[in-house]
Amino acid sequence: MAGAAGPRRCRRLEGEAARALLANADTLLFDCDGVLWRGEAAISGAPAALGRLAAAGKRLCYVTNNSGRTRAAYTEKLRRLGFPPAEPRHIFGSAFCAARYLRQALPPGAAAYVLGGPALAAELEAVGIPHLGPGPAALPGPAPADWAQAPLDPNVGAVLVGFDEHFSYAKLCQALRYLLRNPDCLLVGTNRDHRLPLEGGAAIPGTGCLVKAVETAAQREAFIVGKPNRFMFDCVASEFPVDPARTIMVGDRLDTDILLGNSCGLTTLLTLTGVTALGEVQAHLDSDCPARHSLVPDYYVDSIADLLDLLPAPGE
Repeated sequence: MAGAAGPRRCRRLEGEAARALLANADTLLFDCDGVLWRGEAAISGAPAALGRLAAAGKRLCYVTNNSGRTRAAYTEKLRRLGFPPAEPRHIFGSAFCAARYLRQALPPGAAAYVLGGPALAAELEAVGIPHLGPGPAALPGPAPADWAQAPLDPNVGAVLVGFDEHFSYAKLCQALRYLLRNPDCLLVGTNRDHRLPLEGGAAIPGTGCLVKAVETAAQREAFIVGKPNRFMFDCVASEFPVDPARTIMVGDRLDTDILLGNSCGLTTLLTLTGVTALGEVQAHLDSDCPARHSLVPDYYVDSIADLLDLLPAPGE
């Protein structure tokens, strides 16, 4: 597939070359927000495009750094917005991937101290990992001496940082104390997305800000399970017989979706319905920095709905 040799050029996906590319692919990995939907509204034409891909026998998987939904919640959202039916095993969110990583890395019975929400807790429970921490937390006393002497769970073997609307100084203190108590305590983050864009140009701080706070306090670097770390792709490859040469990564962010795909030898397709504009891609193409070239996709489309014109209708 394209991208296997020579520099990437970020060509528009169109015409016979596009039809040949899609015909040769058997798996497509989709980012979700900005690619398939914005908030609670599907991007126009996206459900129909994925429906036609599914009808053509393509394997559709969903890879997202959002740790705020479980696999089951994503399958329900896909159904609600009119996308082809998906099973939970087709969903690879950072909450699920973090739970999978800790199941492999922690000894039996070890617990996780979680800076995150209910979805992260639910995915840990699904794989049998005890946890504590989700929800609001208060400092255990009026003075720093009180904060440094609050009880610690003897079974905690990992600190897991995801999106946490209740992130606080109290939680940061506890996370640091677990990491200082045991040098072998794992520090894991769901992703490094530093900003989450909202409609109208607004934005809120992302999980990467919280991960950075814990890393700064602990003077340690977290293992990140989400994009662009290839661990998320490895999770897909452990579930399905994925051939990178026949797989397309579709996303709207260069530093997560496209970098993951390029790093794993996939063909990469940028959609312009999310956070990236073509001017940003051109700046990377014009740069003399090799690292910036790794952020350039093989192809782009204005919207995932553009694939409709490249795929035969059912029965044709």
